Amino acid sequence: MKYVRFMNRENKIGYGFIDGEKVRFLDKPFLDPESKPTDTWLSLNEVTLLAPVEPSKIICVGLNYIKHIQEMKHSLPEDPVIFMKPSTCIVGSNMEIVYPTISQRVDYEAELAVIIGSTIKDVSEAEAAKAIFGYTCANDVTARDLQKKDGQWTRGKSFDTFCPIGPWVVTEIDPSQLDIQLLLNGQVKQSSNTQFFINSVPKLVSFISQVMTLIPGDIVLTGTPEGVGPMQVGDEVIVKIQNIGELRNILK
Repeated sequence: MKYVRFMNRENKIGYGFIDGEKVRFLDKPFLDPESKPTDTWLSLNEVTLLAPVEPSKIICVGLNYIKHIQEMKHSLPEDPVIFMKPSTCIVGSNMEIVYPTISQRVDYEAELAVIIGSTIKDVSEAEAAKAIFGYTCANDVTARDLQKKDGQWTRGKSFDTFCPIGPWVVTEIDPSQLDIQLLLNGQVKQSSNTQFFINSVPKLVSFISQVMTLIPGDIVLTGTPEGVGPMQVGDEVIVKIQNIGELRNILK
């Protein structure tokens, strides 16, 4: 199922799921376990898809592919490396990424995003897997020069618009063997598969839950493969993930 958050032509925000070329409305947000389909439908061209969730926090995993660790000249970490982005980084598909005036290099990073569906703390990997609602595409946009200058990652990762996600949340897929690509102006720059994760999705969610409570709508970014590189103003960047779809953004 593909779940969406959208705005109609009257600028009202709604939730629903995609059926063919139409959106069927839900009476409540799709993360609400009591949400039900309504009898209202709209064509996809009658709505604007928004970022599918509004998280309280975005927890990111760095260094989760061996080849990316090698290209960044890091050592294999003993535990998953986690950091956070603020919720103000979120934008949806077809929305602009804003190039900060204080940065001279802004990079793309294609990632599989995990959407948390229930409140969890200190859970096992099996329990973590059950708490996942679904998956979407993400771009962990990074001001690489500032990241290197600071020696830690908060400033370089946290600018407004630096976490495009979407276009929808897909449920009932296996995250362990998904092709993932990034295209910059139509050219493939990253191409890998989630089978090369160092740490699996359930392990990552369980690990993070030992640190903090995760609540419905929170996002876990699972790391980027090798091939990261810079974007320029005017570039079109597409994150493409098997069985999910394409996240498209323009750098402004």
